[in-house]
Amino acid sequence: MNTSVPHPARVYDVWLGGKDNFAADRAAAEAGLQAFPATVKSVRANRAFLARTVEYLVAEAGIHQFLDIGTGLPSANNTHEVAQAIVPECRIAYVDNDPIVLTHAEALLKSTDAGLTDYIDADLRDPGKILREAARTLDFTRPIAIMLVAVLHFVPDESDPYQIVNTLMDAVPPGSHLVVSHTAKDIFPEEMAAFARTMNANSAEAVTLRDRDQVTAFFRGLDLIDPGVVEVPKWRPRSDLEAAAPAALWGGMARKPA
Repeated sequence: MNTSVPHPARVYDVWLGGKDNFAADRAAAEAGLQAFPATVKSVRANRAFLARTVEYLVAEAGIHQFLDIGTGLPSANNTHEVAQAIVPECRIAYVDNDPIVLTHAEALLKSTDAGLTDYIDADLRDPGKILREAARTLDFTRPIAIMLVAVLHFVPDESDPYQIVNTLMDAVPPGSHLVVSHTAKDIFPEEMAAFARTMNANSAEAVTLRDRDQVTAFFRGLDLIDPGVVEVPKWRPRSDLEAAAPAALWGGMARKPA
């Protein structure tokens, strides 16, 4: 682990007010804030989007299994906490590739007695490994929610992120769902272009911004859930205040048809 090189999970932790980060991460986080001052509000809106999607999946779609890839450091309202508060039997497999996240994985494994959580040390660009290891926790004959929240923008076009998503969705049965949030190219475009340049100059993981059509393409072949692909605060917000939060991410959810 090279603590002199910023890692996205730890930079995100800085923006969320966490303490599991190093000087290089804090410097990168500050540089991102200089380029896009609403970054903290944006990442918090994205975290709220995660909670709302999990609530919908458990309470309305009847999904009790989650494959959460690009987990990040434990924070408030982790996927298992939101899901198991509604249905204690929910099962969650978390995936991340940062050693710091791995050292804190026990916080992600505090499952209810009825449910189960697991942690997989893997990279999104190796979906085969993720699927193999997730099978020890999740039943792939039953619907699964694949959560790709604020992670696909770390997969460059040359790594074919669309094929990665297709591989994951091909492995789960009909009735499964896909949740995506993705840093936007066409929301606050000038600020986000500066943000991407700054982050790419200060982090080992480059950011690829994508526009709404490009994010929507991740759901090709799936049935989008209303309201479709929207700015993350506008995906089924709980209040007008929540809906008005500034956020430079597109978000959406879709269901795999029969």
